[in-house]
Amino acid sequence: MCRSVLLALCLLAASSCGKPTPQAPPPPWTPGVHYPSETQASARGFLDRRGLIHAHSAHSHDACDDKPKLADGGFDLDCLDDFRRDLCRVGHDFVFLTDHPTHYADVDYPDTMLLEPAKGDEPVLRDGRPVANRLSCGADGGSRPLIIPGVEGELMPVGLERHPRDRRGAYDTLTAPSIADLHDAGALVLIAHPENWTPERLMALPLDGFEMYNLHRNSFSNAGPLADLLLNKIEKGDFEGLPHPDALLTLYDLEEPKYLDTWGTVLARGARLVTTMGTDCHRNTFPQKLADGERLDSYRRMMGAFSNHLLVSPDERGGFDDRALKAALKAGRLYGAFDFLGVPQGFDFFATEGGAAKEMGSAVSLARGVTLTVQLPTVTQLDPTAPPPQLVGKLWRAKEHGWDEVLSLTEGRQDYAVTQPGAYRFEVRMTPAHLKPFIGRRTDFIRKERPWVYSNAIHVVP
Repeated sequence: MCRSVLLALCLLAASSCGKPTPQAPPPPWTPGVHYPSETQASARGFLDRRGLIHAHSAHSHDACDDKPKLADGGFDLDCLDDFRRDLCRVGHDFVFLTDHPTHYADVDYPDTMLLEPAKGDEPVLRDGRPVANRLSCGADGGSRPLIIPGVEGELMPVGLERHPRDRRGAYDTLTAPSIADLHDAGALVLIAHPENWTPERLMALPLDGFEMYNLHRNSFSNAGPLADLLLNKIEKGDFEGLPHPDALLTLYDLEEPKYLDTWGTVLARGARLVTTMGTDCHRNTFPQKLADGERLDSYRRMMGAFSNHLLVSPDERGGFDDRALKAALKAGRLYGAFDFLGVPQGFDFFATEGGAAKEMGSAVSLARGVTLTVQLPTVTQLDPTAPPPQLVGKLWRAKEHGWDEVLSLTEGRQDYAVTQPGAYRFEVRMTPAHLKPFIGRRTDFIRKERPWVYSNAIHVVP
């Protein structure tokens, strides 16, 4: 009898009998659900790490409903806490801050990186100085995202390890000496909002890259549907027929022709610049509450809508730091994904040159023989009862004012033998039939094909 009881208890609580307790499987994907990054490196040895490039904390003068500082000069601690908590909630591995210099230039290190040791944060030290913050997520668990300082002025230097010698002038001066000053401070120098730049201006300065997508710009492009379908109803507290609160970007046309044209032109002219996706979150535009009780532009909602994936070389312990992230960014080992359509799993794009694999951002020689390999991803943890999304992969070659399609595939993996030099990128497009339960009355949205994943380019030279 006793042995039977003991056996029954063991079956109910295996851990008490020395056996591991099975972990519950992750939930099926729905809008707003995110998953931790894979712990293991890829077959080619890289860690795929997801995060933000272009985000504003309370150190920006126009963040936190334009009042990041209180009457006594202190920061809005609620807004700071929102940023920290929501970064943990979306499970990102890193954020490159881009605070505006109006306030940022007055903030000393390590305050620039929101470091709070009393809350469990740990600084990343270099030469005895803190350069980044491993954020403690506390009860939220998950990874410890790296918070890395940076600025958005006329230039957007990310990964600053200290202020430049010209603390104020360098951030807003569009000259090669200012960029050299920022590089010397550890930064990569990007351009935000390239709609304000011509290809000639982007190529005239020693920049590291520019944005291929920016949510702020895209929201202006979609101001009509945003006002008609959201704000007029939200102001009245009427959510009937609206999309799921974390699927609001289904209302948007995500493609920005100006961005795509500039991107193609710059690369077609031979420049090797990385391109990034800019979240540009401020928590300062739409305080209206949605059906879930959370403001429309909460940090969590904006941070979770899409992400940049960096292919990072792990250290000897299998981890990474700010310099590993910056090395991946500098090299162009980056793809961006619109996570509100589904978290991609299995995306790949690389070249084989003379039998050796080369990653995004690389230059490869046509004379040695080049094959480009593309792999369509799947939606992570897609509900097996949901209709699958329709996917199509497009391999594009840069040209003046845009891109030429050279390959299309609808499933799996494919190799493409390159016959012409040029800059090639891979894009995955989606018709999101699986979103039908989440788009309210506007079922036309799930019949529209839209970009899901944007890769950086591989540069094929003669």
